[in-house]
Formats: sequence, C-alpha cells, structure tokens
Amino acid sequence: MGTEIERKYLVNGDTWRQGAEQLPCAQGYLATGPPVSVRVRIMGGNAMLTVKSGKTGITRAEYEYSIPVEDARELLSTACTSAVIEKTRHLVQYAGMTWEVDEFHGENNGLIVAEIELESEDQPFESPPWLGPEVSHDPRYLNSSLSKHPYREWADG
Repeated sequence: MGTEIERKYLVNGDTWRQGAEQLPCAQGYLATGPPVSVRVRIMGGNAMLTVKSGKTGITRAEYEYSIPVEDARELLSTACTSAVIEKTRHLVQYAGMTWEVDEFHGENNGLIVAEIELESEDQPFESPPWLGPEVSHDPRYLNSSLSKHPYREWADG
C-alpha cells in the first residue's frame, strides 16, 4: 500500500526562494471524496494520476501512476469536477530535507504553503526560519478543497 506522511505549514517571508528549483503545476480533481480524491497533475514535463484517501491529517493512503501528458491535458480540460489549480512548486533544500513550497495562482493567489514528506509521523526535522503555523489538520488547505473553495473566497484569507 502507498502511504503519504506529510506536514503542511504556512510560509513567512520569501527567503525560501533563494536557490529553489521551480516547477509549473496544473492539477484538477476527477473526484474529491470523501472517502477518496482522484487527481490529475501536470508538473514540469510529467503527468500523474493520483488516488488519495479522503482523511485529513498527516498520514493518508496514496497511489500515483504516470500517464501521458496529452491524456492529462485532456482530463484537465474535460473531466474535472471543480476548478483546476494553478501553482508554482518550489523545491527548497533545508537541513538535509526537501521542502515543497507551493505558490498558488488564480483564485488561490496569495496563498503559499510548505509541505514536507516524512518517513514516519514522529520523524524529527529542523524547521526553517521561514516556516509559519502548521495547517496539516485544517481541511481548507487540502488542494482538493482549494479547487472547490478557493483562498480568495475565505473570509479570513
């Protein structure tokens, strides 16, 4: 079984940008659950179909499969049940770990979150100075939620 253990945080400042690798990303949802979400994503020159369990929290079942980019483009334009998310993923190295900092565009413009994938829920890691509050347990920050209820619409956003 595929498992994803991921913690998610808001970001303070922009010092994380120094030396970050950037990848454009478009992703949409074929199903947003519960109990599962099914996502199609084009990032850089690759496309993936991903199935995740619908639970919030830091551990979820995850299954990812490579698909042709043309198939992904067609799915994004014809089969998504909600808005396609546009973002730039920045890969940031810090203290021997890779952080994925997602800078959202369009209806989610202004939202920047950092994610770190872990081997276990209790794996220690060093927090970078630009890390803000943890939002791992807030379902509003799930990409599947952002596709239906974008950051721009939040009263406190």
